[in-house]
Amino acid sequence: MHIALLEPYFTGSHAAWARGYAAHSAHQVTLLSLEGRFWKWRMHGGAVTLARRFHELQSRPDIILATDMLDLTTFLSLTRARTHGTPVALYMHENQLTYPTRPGEKRDLHYGFVNYASMLSADAVLFNSRYHLESWFAELPNLLKHFPDYNELPSVAELRQRGRVLHLGLDLHPFAAADPVPCRQGPPLIVWNHRWEYDKGPAAFFEAMVALAEEGSSFEVAILGERFVRVPPVFQRARRKLGERVVQFGYAESRAEYARWLKRGDLVVSTALHDFFGAAVVEALAAGCWPILPRRLSYPELIPAALHERCLYDEGELVQKLAHAIEQIDALRRDPGRDALREAMLAYDWQRMAPRYDAALEELL
Repeated sequence: MHIALLEPYFTGSHAAWARGYAAHSAHQVTLLSLEGRFWKWRMHGGAVTLARRFHELQSRPDIILATDMLDLTTFLSLTRARTHGTPVALYMHENQLTYPTRPGEKRDLHYGFVNYASMLSADAVLFNSRYHLESWFAELPNLLKHFPDYNELPSVAELRQRGRVLHLGLDLHPFAAADPVPCRQGPPLIVWNHRWEYDKGPAAFFEAMVALAEEGSSFEVAILGERFVRVPPVFQRARRKLGERVVQFGYAESRAEYARWLKRGDLVVSTALHDFFGAAVVEALAAGCWPILPRRLSYPELIPAALHERCLYDEGELVQKLAHAIEQIDALRRDPGRDALREAMLAYDWQRMAPRYDAALEELL
C-alpha cells in the first residue's frame, strides 16, 4: 500500500510522528510537508502548496493520511482529478476549537471550522487520545450554534461515527533502553520537560518549586523542553529564586542528552493547561521517572488506574503531593510501580503502534 502523509506543520512532535510512522510502517509512506512556522498561514495556504506537490508524485497513492493543520477541503478540491475515490484519514494531533487561548486573546472560530470541514471531507477521523476525541465532540455543537441558520447540528453525530482513538506513536527506545542509570543518591531530581509556553502552565510549576524551597525541601530541578524566541518571563525569575537547585536550564542539545536527563530524573511534573496526548510525560515515564500529574486532560488515560491515587493530583494538591514524594524518595526509587509505568508507556512505542496504524488505514481500503 502506498500512503501519502500530508503535514503542513512539520516540526516538533508533528515531525517526529510523521518520520516515526514512515520508518516503522510495513507500507510505503511518502511525506509531503512544509516547515513548521506561521501556523495560521499553514492552515490557510498549506493545502495549495501540498496539492501542487501531490500532483508531482509519479504514482497515485492508495490512501491519504492528513493532519489537523491541513485544510483538507481545499486540498481535495485542488487534487480531485487524482484523489477522487481515494480513502482519506484525518489525524488530530490537536484542534483549534478546544486549544486554550492566551490570556486576553479571543478565539478565532474560523480555524475550528477548518478542522470541522476537514473532518466532513475525511473517511475516518483519528484522535491521539480518548480525552481529545471526547472534548472535541463536546465542544463542536457550541461552534455550530454560533451560526444563524443551517448550522448542521446532526453532522456532529455523523462525525462521531467516523471518530476513533489511535494513540500517538513514539520512538521510546532511547528512554527505555536497557542501560538505566544506577539508583540515585542525594536529593531528588524533579524534571519539567514541556514546551516553554503558556499552555504548559509554567507559572504554576515554578510557584510550587518556590513554595517547596521556602519550606526547606531538598531537591534539584532540570528544566528541559523546547523553547522559542519569546520565553515567558517566569522562567528567568524562577531560575533566580531557585538558584543552585536548578541543575539544567534549557533544551537538551541532542536526543541522547535529553534521554540521559530523563534517566537521571526521579519525578516528572506537569501543570499543563492543555495536553491532548502527553508525549513528554510518556517519554519521562519510559525512562523511569515517577509522575506527579493533574487528574484531568489525557493523564488519567495514560496512567494505569491502579496508580491514579499515587500519581495524580487535584486542584490545590500539587505542593502537598510533591512534598510527600520528596520525603519518600528513597522508597519511590525502589518502587515496583516504576516498572509498571514504564511497561505501560511502551504500548505507545512505534514497534507496537505502527501495526495498529497500518491496520486502521488498511480498513479504509
